[in-house]
Amino acid sequence: MPTLIATQSFTDAAAALAHARHIYDIGITHLRQSLQEFVAGTDPARRVRACYPFARIHVDTVARADSRLAYGFVAGPGSYETTLTRPDLFGDYYLEQFELLLRNHGVALEVGMSTQPIPIHFSFAEHDHIEGTMSVERRQRMRDLFDLPDLAAMDDGIANGTHGVPPGQPMPLALFTGPRVDYSLHRLRHYTGTAPEHFQNFLLFTNYQFYIDEFVRLGRSLMAAPDGDEVADGYCAFIEPGNVVTRRAGHPAQPHDALGAAPPRLPQMPAYHLVRPDRSGITMVNIGVGPANAKTITDHVAVLRPHAWIMLGHCAGLRNTQQLGDYVLAHGYVREDHVLDEELPLWVPIPALAEIQVALEQAVEDVTQLRGFELKRILRTGTVASTDNRNWELLPHPGPEQRFSQSRAVALDMESATIAANGFRFRVPYGTLLCVSDKPLHGEIKLPGMANQFYRERVDQHLRIGMRAIDILRRQRLDQLHSRKLRSFNEVAFQ
Repeated sequence: MPTLIATQSFTDAAAALAHARHIYDIGITHLRQSLQEFVAGTDPARRVRACYPFARIHVDTVARADSRLAYGFVAGPGSYETTLTRPDLFGDYYLEQFELLLRNHGVALEVGMSTQPIPIHFSFAEHDHIEGTMSVERRQRMRDLFDLPDLAAMDDGIANGTHGVPPGQPMPLALFTGPRVDYSLHRLRHYTGTAPEHFQNFLLFTNYQFYIDEFVRLGRSLMAAPDGDEVADGYCAFIEPGNVVTRRAGHPAQPHDALGAAPPRLPQMPAYHLVRPDRSGITMVNIGVGPANAKTITDHVAVLRPHAWIMLGHCAGLRNTQQLGDYVLAHGYVREDHVLDEELPLWVPIPALAEIQVALEQAVEDVTQLRGFELKRILRTGTVASTDNRNWELLPHPGPEQRFSQSRAVALDMESATIAANGFRFRVPYGTLLCVSDKPLHGEIKLPGMANQFYRERVDQHLRIGMRAIDILRRQRLDQLHSRKLRSFNEVAFQ
């Protein structure tokens, strides 16, 4: 191990962060140097290890912080602790959490070196591909000399509310431990084809490539817009899979821009980033079809602690009064997706979040220029049912349609309930605005010619509505957006 760095107490958040960064940087440097020597053929004299930094707070009183706060305070007396990772990426986030703890509790914050090893795979730099240069025997030897990822150290028990604290051990301070965060950062690179550094704090998920095509067209056009453009101002770059960076006209290129290269084929869930300097821009991900993908991507994006994610996609309209191209604003969900049944039981309600609902409805008004009763002609608020059976129409009658009718569902898709449920589970504000693309219960199914016309007419408007909603949300205070409705009565302090 590197030389032990003593735990220190801090009443200054920036100094606490600097100490955590120092511990992390020394550990990562130690691991990388040892690994380079190992790849070159030199075995270390003994097992190599470095550990994550930790942050800890001790609270001795039941007096609580301002009851209006959603986060930034611990639930009661005791010791609370979490491991930290990637201060280069999470520095602003950690700084905010530290400042809130110091302000709300008036006690010192301890930062030191934990006993939780950093897996060697999580020490790799962005463009390292170490294992590909080693033989099978050499890769197997790594297990004897380095710490590999340990799944037991990165489960979601804290977020799920099932985490048990052993006697004498500190309670959790954050939803995710250092290893759990690192695991997801690596998964994000794999699934989206972009580095986690590029992800913005507002996300749009879609289940159709048409939306991505329009987002790419719009992103590139914004980068060419002159100064003073009402929409483009504030955005500084557009980033595509392979970390291909297009800078806004007049913004100088960065040294790492040249490292990007379009991949030979798109990743499973490609991500595109319309970047603002403060990371308040928009990331859009094509999650494809199905609840498994929806769960997978949100499991990993959640560690970035985004301010909101919104599902923009197509759905089956279940009411005869709906027309193709109408919008559905979800205020409830029927969860027949099943992918979260173990982590989030079906008896847990998934509430609509007023902040997101108001922003989406206002965005529809702003883009369509419809108001009041006229708006109701194209926008319906109601329950969305999500199923894991793409061919639910072929099940014996009156199977699912009877359940959907009993639930008062107005639309059906395969992803929205999963996106919302994982938002609830991970305390990320969520919302859903869908567009009716077919009405199978009423004989209107997708046909090639009809579908192409529908997509041309609606995709651009639907996307602009989603982006307008994010403009509205961006102006809100974060402590209002991160609603208390998403927090339990025994909640961790970190947002």
